[in-house]
Amino acid sequence: MLKGVKVIDFTNYLPGPFATLRLAELGAEIIKVEPPEGDPARYTGISKQGSGLVFLANNRQKKSITLNLKEESGVEMALTLITHADVVIESFRPGVMEKLGLGYEAVQKVKPDIVYCSISGYGQQGLLSKLGNHDLNYMALSGVLAQLKDNQGRPVHPSITLADYLGGYAANERILAGLVSRLLTGKGSYHSIAITDQLVSLLGNHVMVENETGEGTGIDALNGSIISYALYETIDERYMSLGALEPKFWQNFCLAHGHEDWIRAHFSKTDESNPVYQEVTAIFKSKTFYEWIEFAQKVDCCMAPVLEIGELQDNPYFKEKELIFASSWGDYQVKMHSDIEHAIIMPPPHKGQNNDELLNKTRDSL
Repeated sequence: MLKGVKVIDFTNYLPGPFATLRLAELGAEIIKVEPPEGDPARYTGISKQGSGLVFLANNRQKKSITLNLKEESGVEMALTLITHADVVIESFRPGVMEKLGLGYEAVQKVKPDIVYCSISGYGQQGLLSKLGNHDLNYMALSGVLAQLKDNQGRPVHPSITLADYLGGYAANERILAGLVSRLLTGKGSYHSIAITDQLVSLLGNHVMVENETGEGTGIDALNGSIISYALYETIDERYMSLGALEPKFWQNFCLAHGHEDWIRAHFSKTDESNPVYQEVTAIFKSKTFYEWIEFAQKVDCCMAPVLEIGELQDNPYFKEKELIFASSWGDYQVKMHSDIEHAIIMPPPHKGQNNDELLNKTRDSL
């Protein structure tokens, strides 16, 4: 779908590389511009054969060129690459690209119709824009972390960087909108993605409910407070999700257990004083995790297991779609778009792997 679209990618770590990986799987050519020492993600955290797993997970299907952007020759080469591109994406602190001579205004002079996207934590301007920040900070400030609490009301530290990923999705949304606009108007555009703002955009229901009722946990039926939409523990200390909001699904669940009397308690509370909740909890604790998985496949009641990461690749749903696949270069990768087949999947590039190819092309075009 994006064949022929060229993206110059100045991003590191996660939000930007995740965004450009998704564009790469849609057919875009991604040219990853790295400093001479490489994307820091190459050397961060757990590694495999000397490469960081975060880098390996988010940079297949890309080309790599190393440029020293602190030198005039590196900036000139970057601008030349951009003249043949459609999109620029960057994730430096606000103001860095301008200091390097690669901000939107400078780029627009050599490529007037460029679609330019900046990803940052708090935006390019404003109160917090110059401060250092990470995913956990965005989650905390936005109010999203306050939606993830334990039974004592303490926020739970997530083991997934949701903000970074959401920032990548939002960047893609704006890049694709910019490309459509360019097609319609012939003009380029600038897009600033503030990751914190994207998280807040998830909370429209919560803000509305809080203003009306004073409750800050969103729609009552969806926050674990009713028995038909909740998590339940099994006899072997695993968990199942039940999402039987519609009457037909709740009835299917109740009748499958011979409890027509439960139907009237559809929206009753997950409270220990609720006898039906106690009975449903006891039913779940009477069967194993895998017995409940079998039940969920037979009884249409909106039920699914809480799977662990190591269980995904062998789960029939994911196996059928080959969402998690063994790569030809020796690791496991996750598809970005499950419905798109790729005849050839390129491994993550070595640092500067495409220097000669890209530099020669650039020189030939001068």
